[in-house]
Amino acid sequence: MYTEWNLAVKFLRDARGQTAMISVAITVGVAVIIYIVALITGLQANMINRTLGTQAHIKVYAPKEINLPAPLENGELRLMLEDPRAQRLRSINNWQNLRDLFDADAELLAVSPLASGPAFAQRGTAHMSVALIGIDPVRYQRVIPIANDIIAGEFRIGAGNAVVGSRLADELGLHVSDKLRIDAGGSDSGREAVLSVTGIFELGVRELDERYIYLDLPQAQALLGLPGGITTIDLLVPDVFSAERIAARLHHLTGLKVESWMQTNSQLMSALKAQRLSTSMISFFVAISVAFGIASVLSISIVQRTREIGILRAMGATRRQMLTVFLLQGALLGLAGAIAGSACSYALAWAFNTFGPGLFQIVIWPGLLISASAIATLTGLIAAAIPARRAARLDPVAAIRYA
Repeated sequence: MYTEWNLAVKFLRDARGQTAMISVAITVGVAVIIYIVALITGLQANMINRTLGTQAHIKVYAPKEINLPAPLENGELRLMLEDPRAQRLRSINNWQNLRDLFDADAELLAVSPLASGPAFAQRGTAHMSVALIGIDPVRYQRVIPIANDIIAGEFRIGAGNAVVGSRLADELGLHVSDKLRIDAGGSDSGREAVLSVTGIFELGVRELDERYIYLDLPQAQALLGLPGGITTIDLLVPDVFSAERIAARLHHLTGLKVESWMQTNSQLMSALKAQRLSTSMISFFVAISVAFGIASVLSISIVQRTREIGILRAMGATRRQMLTVFLLQGALLGLAGAIAGSACSYALAWAFNTFGPGLFQIVIWPGLLISASAIATLTGLIAAAIPARRAARLDPVAAIRYA
């Protein structure tokens, strides 16, 4: 093996121009693969973080109400045109038991019951449709850290206090300590309240910043006509991509309507899948181009060294040894390009993080470098296989005579 190694290095050193050109090509290919994968991974992580920063991973609702026609007698048939039943605001049955059940589930990190529903907000002559969100502050903060998004005042809710979105505050001219009237059921329903604004938040989502008002759970229950009830249970899971599987399990366990963030954001998931497919295709075609480059260089090398190969074979070199020499050349080219490409990818990532838009940071993790280097080295070996077999099959007499 030592002799084969020396020969492989000597052949590469003798053809410095060819070796340099193919090394540069491999370096560029490896750098592109690492950079593109890291870029897409960072972009996807940023999109997911922005999406899940304003919503729970899993939401549990009461099942929809459906029409139940009375049973027929005496084998009668009924022809009917049925309209879907209008859905009213209602509570999840036995939600305290469900909360305790979810608290004990090892696959759930946080559980937060809440009561939410529509209402009208009034200040002076201005009216706006809003969504009341009644929460347990301690539990809700474990799912969505809303206190981190407060831009004025503080996140403090309780009897007579509320936290509102920034766009809603702008529309109604609200500041911290201002009063806001809430009507959740009509003027003669008794479901009205005057709240003091203790904080203003900004989640970065127009609809939420324009409509959400956070209250404590008992106050929201009273305004929405849900004494002691809740409409939703928000859940947090350790791995966001396991949410679909866990949601399906909880649906079969409870019989309730359970939705994961993947169902709610189906367009986002389609975009993520398209990005992954594009990244895989780019990496594949770059690897193919690198493989053809290595194969072509080694093929030319064999043609140029036909006489040398014939002499080595005549001196006793076996076919296996010649095969090993050219396979080592392919592996060395792939490994050298991988090391240089890894360094270039770090430079590209640094340039993006320093001079880029600043929306997110590209992070190149060690596993990506190892896998890219392994792929480049393996590609070099595979690409060298055909030229190496050709060199091993050369007849020494014919090689010396016709070279």
